Amino acid sequence: MKIRPQTITEKILAEHAGKKEVIPGEFILANIDLALGNDITAPLAIKKLKELGEEKVFDKEKIALVPDHFTPNKDIPSAEQCKVVREFARKLQISHYYEVGRVGIEHALLPEEGLTLPGELIIGADSHTCTYGAVGAFSTGIGSTDLAFAMLTGKIWLRVPESIKLLFYGKLKKWVTAKDLILFTIGELGVNGANYKALEFTGEAIKELGMDGRFTICNMVIEAGAKSGIIPPDEKTLDFLKKVNRKNRPFKIYHSDENAEYSEIREYDAGKIEPLVAFPHLPSNIKPVRESTHIDVDQVVIGSCTNGRIEDLKISAEILKGKKVHPNVRLIVIPATQRIYLEALKRGWLEIFIEAGGVISPPTCGPCLGGHMGVLAKGERCLATTNRNFIGRMGHPESEVYLASPAVAAATAIKGRISHPEEVI
Repeated sequence: MKIRPQTITEKILAEHAGKKEVIPGEFILANIDLALGNDITAPLAIKKLKELGEEKVFDKEKIALVPDHFTPNKDIPSAEQCKVVREFARKLQISHYYEVGRVGIEHALLPEEGLTLPGELIIGADSHTCTYGAVGAFSTGIGSTDLAFAMLTGKIWLRVPESIKLLFYGKLKKWVTAKDLILFTIGELGVNGANYKALEFTGEAIKELGMDGRFTICNMVIEAGAKSGIIPPDEKTLDFLKKVNRKNRPFKIYHSDENAEYSEIREYDAGKIEPLVAFPHLPSNIKPVRESTHIDVDQVVIGSCTNGRIEDLKISAEILKGKKVHPNVRLIVIPATQRIYLEALKRGWLEIFIEAGGVISPPTCGPCLGGHMGVLAKGERCLATTNRNFIGRMGHPESEVYLASPAVAAATAIKGRISHPEEVI
């Protein structure tokens, strides 16, 4: 039987479902390579397992429990949540449990730990699990009940998504980053434009990005409604894996067939994209930074699973070096993992942030979801490198969140209003 040309996503799903091919719209029961839960979602899954009388897991090596949202514990309820996860991990001897002091923001931590490899099927009870598509894996967010089923059986039910191919040709202008590319994409598609689709990113501009930028892009595909995002592996991917795949776990690289079918193919000249900012209260509500410089802010957050990596801190430090945060602004910098924190310390970047008038947080999701370490009061505005700016996302429902790149965030912290990096460099 002749097999129809397949996309990279279809090939990965077919392999994990034990089939020669899959078709968009088809329901499959697929084997997983990794199941992720955090301090908000894992307790619900653990509770479901207890209700079923099944306090066990299919493979203690293929589960990751990362208490990163409300840690270090912000109050008694969050402490109780983390205690549930901690005790479950200890009882079942879960290999990949990360305590405070070793923990990082999950979607930066797991690739850094070598737990996300090309060709794998990764699920997580967090919507931004789609981040791992940056290494050429199929990764997607699920609910806590599905996480319980996955932890118990090692399987997940999925409907095979259609794929949209996004080709970015040309070279990026100075100050335009991966964050601007994904904000542009969300602006083009809308927050529902890719519902249950797999977004496949290709083209010269994508290939030029380092891994940090690729993680940023795949992290935010969910903001367009996508089921997953994926970037075909290349030499940069392999170089990254040489550093992080410390246990030399085997993996398989897939690429889309030349004649694979897509529901849509879009091409963009990346050289025409400007630094962008997403206005409240949707990630798709984008405007050029140059047209947004009248917006004063009270707070700037640099960090999160979207933009808390080395390259993000590097560009922020370069812009802030020798300058001061505006007296009306609170600057909060959150390195995404302990390794990133330590590297930033060694390179002198933390000193730059502190001397500028910023504060350094331990790795945490914290303010991104209105949890702690930067919750907004009524009427306050924050420009953040995070991924969502829905009503009340970072605190009071009458506060406002604007999304932008670390370069724009650093410039904004200095000027006290949304600013293009050219204004301070």
